[in-house]
Amino acid sequence: MAISVVIADDQEMVRTGFRMILESQPDIEVLADVVDGEAALAAVAEHRPDVLLLDIRMPRLDGLEVTRRLSGSDRPRIVIVTTFDLDEYVHTALHGGASGFLLKDASPAMLVEAVRAAAVGDSLVSPAITVRLLREMAPKTPAAQARRPSEPLTERERDVVRCLARGMTNAEIAGELYVSLSTVKTHLANVQAKLDARNRVEIAAWAWESGLAATTT
Repeated sequence: MAISVVIADDQEMVRTGFRMILESQPDIEVLADVVDGEAALAAVAEHRPDVLLLDIRMPRLDGLEVTRRLSGSDRPRIVIVTTFDLDEYVHTALHGGASGFLLKDASPAMLVEAVRAAAVGDSLVSPAITVRLLREMAPKTPAAQARRPSEPLTERERDVVRCLARGMTNAEIAGELYVSLSTVKTHLANVQAKLDARNRVEIAAWAWESGLAATTT
């Protein structure tokens, strides 16, 4: 079945461009495009999309507040697409449950990849900001205040999380650690449960906040 998408952005040219890119893919269907956060919430309630593409700065209700209001639900997965890569925006969006964060100058291929990743519960953040952001966030959160896992991570789980925190995809992690892709996914699922994290971005943020990402094996 096609991945269903709603687009929310106050610029008509952006909405039109995103729609053209996504509708060119045989596995993606755009159900609606709307101009502000209130309309985004209404469209989600009406269409129940798999993925919601959100701008941050919009009239009536911004993308961060929309993300907060939709947090805790399995659908839709939220991908922020914005001109502004301010650290506070990215931090708030990802900790609010967004599954991805892209800049509007990202390539069409990356936009499509982000939608597909979000639809299956994965996440994608623009490489230009991922590691920089998480590394810069780390000193702001003392390691002692980072959430504690319900059970200690195994050494292999720690290896996987270190790779994840450096921006590697699952396939890259598998190659780096000489394990299968399914093994990487199993380790990440275990870590997600231990941390009660909503997605891999939260796992990466925790790795930097806790100091794990800065350690070597």
